[in-house]
Amino acid sequence: MQNNMFKNLGRFSLIAASSVLLMSCERLITPDFETEVTEMRSGAYTLDPDHASLSFKVNHLGFSTYLGRFNDFDASLDFDPENVANSSVEVIVDMSSLDVNNPEFADDLRGDSWFDVENFPQAIYRTTSLVETVDEDSFIFAGDLTFMGETHPVNLNVNFHGGGRNFLTRRYTLGFSADTTFLRSEWGMDTFTSFGVGDEVELEIHVEFQEAEEES
Repeated sequence: MQNNMFKNLGRFSLIAASSVLLMSCERLITPDFETEVTEMRSGAYTLDPDHASLSFKVNHLGFSTYLGRFNDFDASLDFDPENVANSSVEVIVDMSSLDVNNPEFADDLRGDSWFDVENFPQAIYRTTSLVETVDEDSFIFAGDLTFMGETHPVNLNVNFHGGGRNFLTRRYTLGFSADTTFLRSEWGMDTFTSFGVGDEVELEIHVEFQEAEEES
């Protein structure tokens, strides 16, 4: 029994020491990492495409949630941490980069019955105003989504994760996630909505923005 007690104490000490070491490493890797919005740098930021994802979800006949993503998109951020309402985001999505882990079906989705990529190669989202400050790091922005030749308002729920100098890129970086929902039929894409394929689309975004480099 005593041996088990010492073994448990040893395991606990090892876990505690590992946790302290990991926290120390995090501070060494990003020593100036901050989670307070007001501590961030203002200015222009560009998307880090290597650390960005844009995925969507729709209901499939009530059986499951169907997942897809767009692999190629760009975004720019004009950030004002002192007055977040002055911040703005623009996102441009290459619709041909659609990926549903099924190349043959992805080609069908790019066709004129669905995304009609040939005629509408891009989707664009631009924020227009701050709707609500949910808490110190969560915000709701109003914006316009242009998709398949139509533009309609869409609110975007934005969560700020933190910022600091990225030791890999050596550039000042901000991290965000965001989500929204909308009805695809409002943009004219109503294929199979009456046969159980979800009309409501959920978008989920995870991005890192890098401080824009000054032009020489």
